[in-house]
Amino acid sequence: MKKILVVGNPAMWDIDIPECVVISSKDYLINSTWASEKNARVFNMANDYSYQSKGYYVSLMAEARGHKPIPNVKNIQDIKASEIVKSVSDELDDLIQKNFKSIKSKEFVLSIYFGKNLAKQYDKLSRELHRLFRTPFMRAKFAFNGKKWVIQGVKTIPFKDIPDIHREFVWASAKDFFTKTRYESQKETPYQFDLAILVNHDEKAPPSDKKALQKFQEAAEKLNMYVEFITKDDYSRLVEFDALFIRETTSVNHYTYKFARRAQSEGMAVIDDPDSILKCANKVYLAELLSLNKIKTPKTIIVHQDNKNEVIAELGLPCVLKLPDSSFSQGVLKAKTAEDYAEKIAGLLQESDLVIAQEWMPSDYDWRIGVLENKVIYACKYFMAKDHWQIYNWDSKKKGEISGNFATLPLHEVPKQVVEAALKATALIGDGLYGVDIKEIGDKVVIIEINDNPNIDSGVEDLEAGNEIYTWVIASLKRRIQEQLNK
Repeated sequence: MKKILVVGNPAMWDIDIPECVVISSKDYLINSTWASEKNARVFNMANDYSYQSKGYYVSLMAEARGHKPIPNVKNIQDIKASEIVKSVSDELDDLIQKNFKSIKSKEFVLSIYFGKNLAKQYDKLSRELHRLFRTPFMRAKFAFNGKKWVIQGVKTIPFKDIPDIHREFVWASAKDFFTKTRYESQKETPYQFDLAILVNHDEKAPPSDKKALQKFQEAAEKLNMYVEFITKDDYSRLVEFDALFIRETTSVNHYTYKFARRAQSEGMAVIDDPDSILKCANKVYLAELLSLNKIKTPKTIIVHQDNKNEVIAELGLPCVLKLPDSSFSQGVLKAKTAEDYAEKIAGLLQESDLVIAQEWMPSDYDWRIGVLENKVIYACKYFMAKDHWQIYNWDSKKKGEISGNFATLPLHEVPKQVVEAALKATALIGDGLYGVDIKEIGDKVVIIEINDNPNIDSGVEDLEAGNEIYTWVIASLKRRIQEQLNK
């Protein structure tokens, strides 16, 4: 994707930035070359963003042309709105108090250049403000109101008003911002799109291992897409990419959902999309959805304080109890006796007003059917952990016995009713990437749950499809990018 830096006076930007073109606001607005440019990201660094100024029209016209402006018109309006500034002050309150606790004066002005301040101690606060307003140059004015520090106002800084003594720092910050690896290429032709893959290097059971992540990267590069692995600390940089692929365990009350929601709101392609996270992450929602659509599941009760004493009579013992947002077998308990049930349901209802209870359906394995765009891409049998009733046994002292074995099968060997059940269930969620857990007991097939963010590990889910499975996922993201551009 072409990077266009739109500035007030290009002659003042004597800086070499690979694969970025520097032009004036006037040139961008009246030169038909830029109007017909496809797949462009526009960094608007005009001197003035006021209503109906050239700077304002650069972002407005960029949106009309299908380009991606930074900042966009919404950001420009936000920086003027006192209620937005107040909400930002509230959101960043802890960080603001921490930064200014030792300042004796009643006012403080923070100059921010590409998310940085000359004093490194304010870098985190500067990044957060840049993340929220996305303007390259801004000043935030803080005041002590007698009780605490608050943001009094935020203004953009015209480039011509930046002090000369700050210029060297500004150039260094600009070069650092624009010469990220994704802007460089050893190839003659730059990558068509930029893909961010969100990972957590400290996660003990990530959905893709390091080798699988490498294969996703290789598949993307073959499809002319640059890949950068990002972490939760890169939220402010999300808008610099064309697509987001989440490869860490998702949850609604978690930054993964925040990333997905931001990506969607910016018109990016995203897997997992926020709707899929919302629907799959909550087992209460899934239980209701599957029941209303007459999809077979184990006998299920949504438990609350008023009906908790009726569960045993309905389901018998043992039974399975689940927190609504449990994953990887965590937050899933087996109640063996009435006393055991009473103790466990009481504990779970302290964490959530609603809890899932299901009939006990023991089996040697669960099917995991991987579905992408309403097509099956892999089928695995996940066997129970040694001497345990679940796939994962997190209490095991032996590392090799935490999870059970697996078997990856060719799709033509998967029972037809298992495939049909998986596709029928995921069609209720969307057209993203899902993993459907299914029990097959005799001629009975029941859905246990639908997972967004399913495992794709090297040497497991890819055993049958090989490297094609990685290409399928990346190709889906690329199609979604192109669909967004064609809207």
